[in-house]
Amino acid sequence: MNVSLPENYVWPHKHLIGLEDLSADDIRFVMQTASGFASMSTRSVKKVPALRGKVVVNLFFESSTRTKSSFYLAASRLSADTLDFTSTGSSVSKGETVRDTAMNIEAMGVDIIVCRHMESGVPRMLSQAVDCSVVNAGDGQHEHPTQALLDIYTMGTELGRSDFDFSGLNVGIAGDIAHSRVARSLLIGLKKLGANVLLIGPPTIVPRTFEAMGCEVHHDFDAILERLDVANMLRVQFERITSQAFPSVREYSALYGLSPERLAIMKKNVLIMHPGPINRGLEVASEVADGPNSVILKQVTNGLAVRMAVLFLVHGAQYLDAN
Repeated sequence: MNVSLPENYVWPHKHLIGLEDLSADDIRFVMQTASGFASMSTRSVKKVPALRGKVVVNLFFESSTRTKSSFYLAASRLSADTLDFTSTGSSVSKGETVRDTAMNIEAMGVDIIVCRHMESGVPRMLSQAVDCSVVNAGDGQHEHPTQALLDIYTMGTELGRSDFDFSGLNVGIAGDIAHSRVARSLLIGLKKLGANVLLIGPPTIVPRTFEAMGCEVHHDFDAILERLDVANMLRVQFERITSQAFPSVREYSALYGLSPERLAIMKKNVLIMHPGPINRGLEVASEVADGPNSVILKQVTNGLAVRMAVLFLVHGAQYLDAN
C-alpha cells in the first residue's frame, strides 16, 4: 500500500471519537495499519499478540449485532481479553449513570472501552471521564467513525487508490442523510481526502443546509447516475418511515432505490456499497446487491482489519502518553 506520510509522523490520538478529530494523514495512517492486518483472515492462525494481556470492553447501550461482533472479533484477533456489556438488566437500567458505569468498568483494569449510545456526545464525555482509551462505535446522530473508515478503506483498495488521494472521485451517499451518523462521518472523511461528495434523497431528509459542509445536494437520483464512481446506499430506518418527513416505501424505492435499470446507466466499474443490513428491494435490488459491482461483503471483511487497526493505534497512543 503506497500511503505517503510525513517522515516524522506519529499517531497522536488516545481516543477515536469522530473523523472530525482526524487529519488526512491520520486517516491514511489508519488505512496503512489496516492493510497490515488485512491478510490475517486468510491465515491458518488468525491472531497476533499485539494486545495480549489487555482488556477491551464493548459498552453498547444500543443494539448492533454487526458492529459489536466486528469489534469483538477484532479485539480477539489482537489477543486481547474481551467483555461484552449491555444496558438491559445492568446497573444502568437500575438508575446508575453512564459515566459511573464506565468508571466502574475501568476500575476492573480495562484498557479500551468501545462505546455505542443512542445519544450524541456520550463517547466524548466518557473519554473525558476515564483514563483508558475510548472508541466511538456510533453515537446518536453524531458519528460512526469506524464505519466511515472501513468504507474509505474499501474505496481505496477497490478503485486502485492505494495512496488514498480521492481527488476527482465522485462519491454518492443516498438515503436519510439528516439522521445518519454514517453519512456524517463518511462526508467528513471523504472531504479531507479530496473527494467530491454528492448527497442524494428527498428534500425532507437531505436538506440544502448540507451544502455548507462542502458537498453537493441532489434530490433527483437519475440526474447524477452517470457521474458516480461510488454509490453508498444507506439503510432505511423503518422507525422513521412513520414520520411525515419520510416518503412512502413505494415512493422511496421508485425514486431512490438502486435498481438494475439505474445500474445500467452508471459507469461500468461503479462501486455499490451499503453499511448493512440491507432492506432488499428498497435501497438496493437483490440483483445489484449480489452483482459484480457490489462490494458490500468486502466492506464487512475490511471492517475487521480497520477495527483491529483502530484498537491497536489508540492503545499505542495511550502507552506512549503514559511513558
